[in-house]
Amino acid sequence: MKKHDQQGHLIKCVQPDSIAEELEIEPGDLLLAINQEEIEDVLDYGYLIKDEFIEVLIQKPDGDEWLLEIEKNEDEDLGIEFENSLMSCYRSCSNKCLFCFIDQMPKGMRETLYFKDDDARLSFLQGNYITLTNMREKDIQRIIRLHLSPINISVQSTNPELRCKMLNNRFAGEKLKYMDMLYRAGIEMNGQIVLCKGVNDGAELARSIDDLSAYLPVLRSVSVVPAGITKYREGLFPLELFCQEEAGAVIDMIESRQNAFYKQYGIHFVHASDEWYINAGREFPEDARYDGYVQLENGVGMMRLLLDEFDEALEQIREEIRGLRRSGELKKTLTMATGTLAYPVIKNLADRIMEVFPGVCIHVACIRNDFFGETITVSGLITGQDLIRQLKEREQRGEPLGESLHIPANMLRTGEQIFLDDVTVQEVEASLGVKVVVVEPGGSAFIEAVISADYRTSRNNEKLVYIQAFEQGEESGPRY
Repeated sequence: MKKHDQQGHLIKCVQPDSIAEELEIEPGDLLLAINQEEIEDVLDYGYLIKDEFIEVLIQKPDGDEWLLEIEKNEDEDLGIEFENSLMSCYRSCSNKCLFCFIDQMPKGMRETLYFKDDDARLSFLQGNYITLTNMREKDIQRIIRLHLSPINISVQSTNPELRCKMLNNRFAGEKLKYMDMLYRAGIEMNGQIVLCKGVNDGAELARSIDDLSAYLPVLRSVSVVPAGITKYREGLFPLELFCQEEAGAVIDMIESRQNAFYKQYGIHFVHASDEWYINAGREFPEDARYDGYVQLENGVGMMRLLLDEFDEALEQIREEIRGLRRSGELKKTLTMATGTLAYPVIKNLADRIMEVFPGVCIHVACIRNDFFGETITVSGLITGQDLIRQLKEREQRGEPLGESLHIPANMLRTGEQIFLDDVTVQEVEASLGVKVVVVEPGGSAFIEAVISADYRTSRNNEKLVYIQAFEQGEESGPRY
């Protein structure tokens, strides 16, 4: 085919045994079009390759163009990865939100941590929340045409004037009309309200919940989360923490509406994040109240899910070891590190494991966030330097770490062994002289990380001793 100047999308790699490899598509080639349509980004690509028969236009490094006719299974991928995974520039946030966490970051951290994302494509692909202020009507029409869902929206307030104030964007109020368009088109949505004391709480929160309920059931859920406040707020809008009584009032407002929503739509719709319950000193709602944990990534229901999974996994282990001899009892000492918010829960779980395994000693270390300030209490924002320094202080006080240090996976950058401050897991191990065990989310993973292969070997040995004793008519010995 004749050459032209179309830019295209650079192919980074081709998966083995894929359609692309069979057709001799190679890294360094450019994807120019599919079915004679130019491709704006990964959303267009995913939509266009769904058909069973497609035409793919590839440009080779020497400029030659190949038009490939491909017959495949519906939704079968071509096996191509692109240099830019989004196949387009990322869209940054144009707002100056009064609660923005990135504006509260210290200087000198890696550049990617300062990028303010407000890209609707990442809302669909990764579950990110967007404000809609970075979008035009044609972007909404494209979402509707491709039928992309769910779209996750940071609402903050349905009061147009207040929303403009909170986002510091004069168009923020009128952009709420896009939710009307998505609702009418049946595009599933989830909402988020970042609650700021004295700003969008109280009567304003009640208004927002009631207004958003008009989008039910297309709007499947709304989470209410407290604004994060670091010590780096000089020159920013003055925000305050919610006290225990105020946290309870937020919960009361949300729970007072859940029953009515459930009766009419079969979902509870609006949810308070775990932090409200911990700060208010209240029990977490039961499993059924979380509607399938649709807002889990927003910290809604994480603790309930952890507790329920833990209970189930621990009971299974009790059944497995019931009647076995203590001769093979697991013995080990370790330290678990967590943030101040989750500390009471993690301490309780550790105590329950030690009841079942008396030979196990678990020290739970509550890591204070000195880097961002003590008002930041979640484990996901703990830095490597805070972890190292405070655990060294524990050792100096005569509290040994033991054989291993267990940290939750959310302390690390996704898919990597690195903390927010660029300290690596290897550096933590070298500084503390202890092996670091990264614990994945879930109650079963929590227990398995403690007992690991040591327990499996011990348990199997105990079973063998018990069976041999039983066959010889001996007593089974002490039980637990």
